[in-house]
Amino acid sequence: MAQVALRNIVKMFDRTPAVQGIDLDIRDREFIVLVGPSGCGKTTTLRMIAGLEEATSGEIYIGDELVNDVAPKDRDIAMVFQNYALYPHMSVFQNMSFGLRLKRFPKEEIKQRVEEAARILDIGNLLDRRPRQLSGGQRQRVAMGRAIVRHPKVFLFDEPLSNLDAKLRVQMRTEIKKIHQQVTTTTVYVTHDQVEAMTLADRVVIMNGGRIEQIGSPHEVYHTPKTRFVAGFIGSPTMNLLPCQLTQNGSGLAVRLSDWLTLPVPASHVARYQPRVGSELVFGLRPEHLTEGRGEMPPGAAAFEAPLDVVEPMGMETMVYFLVGGTEICGRVNPAAAGKAGERMRLVADLNQMHLIDPENDLVI
Repeated sequence: MAQVALRNIVKMFDRTPAVQGIDLDIRDREFIVLVGPSGCGKTTTLRMIAGLEEATSGEIYIGDELVNDVAPKDRDIAMVFQNYALYPHMSVFQNMSFGLRLKRFPKEEIKQRVEEAARILDIGNLLDRRPRQLSGGQRQRVAMGRAIVRHPKVFLFDEPLSNLDAKLRVQMRTEIKKIHQQVTTTTVYVTHDQVEAMTLADRVVIMNGGRIEQIGSPHEVYHTPKTRFVAGFIGSPTMNLLPCQLTQNGSGLAVRLSDWLTLPVPASHVARYQPRVGSELVFGLRPEHLTEGRGEMPPGAAAFEAPLDVVEPMGMETMVYFLVGGTEICGRVNPAAAGKAGERMRLVADLNQMHLIDPENDLVI
């Protein structure tokens, strides 16, 4: 087991920056997920940890060892790729044991390691099969087993579930989490799927444009985003973001969102926002904090009516969309309470969960 540390890592492809000076400390036995849109630098960062890409500058440590000049095979890491890369002419047992056989491990130890990994992955009955006889999920388990048998210091996963169908992805997410609870090896996992990131990670590293926007637990990055990008990237549907003006409202404050909608700022937020009175800002509120009225309104909540533009039944919940100042806003409501498109609906905003963002630097205030 080992911690991983990146110190001011930069990666340039010709004159194009892919990673721009990131610092990251991954604790021993921690499950870290790098997440972000395509081109944000997450896979390049993973490949630099693996030694498949050379850092332009900066230092990479695995344990206490500086590994910038260490060959990938000598870094004691195991990588699971998006493509399973199984040998078609070999059995599952032979695929899983291939790396150990290359290193001339004793046959009895190889057998023991493969059988233990197969037990963890629940593929013990598949060891004699060839890859063509397996489903996509089973092939991915074999690829993971090939990594587990090596007992590496660090596991690296490069979007391992992206080739699976939606139902199987959900199942495999659960399996990967269970496996990490049994094989508590330091793990770095790359995905563009923020649901994957939130469900798997001990901590999430959100990347954008080659830089780290925020590092934190899934709870932290969801409920206390530090930047506009994080606020808009994490969550499905994403956070509602729209321009507003912060105004004085007697002894309190209010946010003016449009000609017809002004909402009071909760008393608990007034001291923090007071210096920004009169400023043009960005207001943020997640759809689940914009619902139908449910009995007596709690402190910090405000009710208003809006004409519904689109109604999307989702089974256990319904998404309602309406326009505020030309911006489409989404709320999550109980299906029984949802109105129809074109009707006016009474909605309640839980403003205790609101965010204000400075548009000049995109930082959450």
